[in-house]
Amino acid sequence: MARRLPPSKQVTLAHKSIFILPTGFGLLWAGLILLLFILGTNYQNNLIIGLSFLLASLFNTCIIYSYKNLAGLSLSSSSSPQAYAGETLVFPVKVSSKQAQFEVLLSYPDNQVNVIKVIKQESQVSLLQFNNLTRGRIFPRRLKIESRYPLGLCRAWSHIDLDNQVIVFANPIESQSELSALETDDISHTLNRGVHVQGVDEFKGLRQHIPGESLKQVAWKQLAQGRGMLSKEFQQPQGQPLWLTLDNLSSADIEERISQLTWSIDKLSERGHIFGLVIGQHKISPSDGESHRLLCQQSIALLPFRGQR
Repeated sequence: MARRLPPSKQVTLAHKSIFILPTGFGLLWAGLILLLFILGTNYQNNLIIGLSFLLASLFNTCIIYSYKNLAGLSLSSSSSPQAYAGETLVFPVKVSSKQAQFEVLLSYPDNQVNVIKVIKQESQVSLLQFNNLTRGRIFPRRLKIESRYPLGLCRAWSHIDLDNQVIVFANPIESQSELSALETDDISHTLNRGVHVQGVDEFKGLRQHIPGESLKQVAWKQLAQGRGMLSKEFQQPQGQPLWLTLDNLSSADIEERISQLTWSIDKLSERGHIFGLVIGQHKISPSDGESHRLLCQQSIALLPFRGQR
């Protein structure tokens, strides 16, 4: 399967990637054809023999239409939203076709089946669910595309690998004790450490101008561009940054500590704190913002499980 259908971000189904077999109903249909043919020849009844040939031609036509209902179908993967262990993952898949296709089923193994009634020329996005209980890099395996159109006599299907993956964060567990300082001379935990306050050191962004403010803060360049009266906003860090630490990676309670650290990272980012992360010998410099939060969360989510190297 890997050689015939290698992983790819975009796949268009063709004759090499579509498989067809009769369904249970199709086997009963074939058995009925055989029974009618035997009865017709035994009793020399041309009407029954003709009916058996009619049903056989209908079965053969269904094979062709079952193939056509999947042939030319294009599927491509998109990035998945962030998720935590224990939550249902969502994998967006864009589906399109040059011709109308009907009753197409999409699903990952042992997960909910998505039914697309009609696929037309414009692209459609289907959100496929995937149950997951663990942290780390998750591969949903091969996506199954299936159709029993038009009469349910044949099942056409394919298994494709859209090369999609997602890094799942650990399940957060609330714990204030994880907010520990790295410096030995100052281990106090105040809400003012590692936060930004109004200042003149770093440019933060633009905001709506308030009448009466100093003209030195007005963003004259943006005003000349016709963006209206805006003021420049600056900030400066207050106090020493906070440090989150995770050592002794082989301890028995490492998973619980990772979950507590996950909660701490989200909490500090929500408050706007500047913080750094120390994982064993690896150190992430103090910073803030969404990109820093994702970097920290991914770093601890990808740690090997206890007992793995």
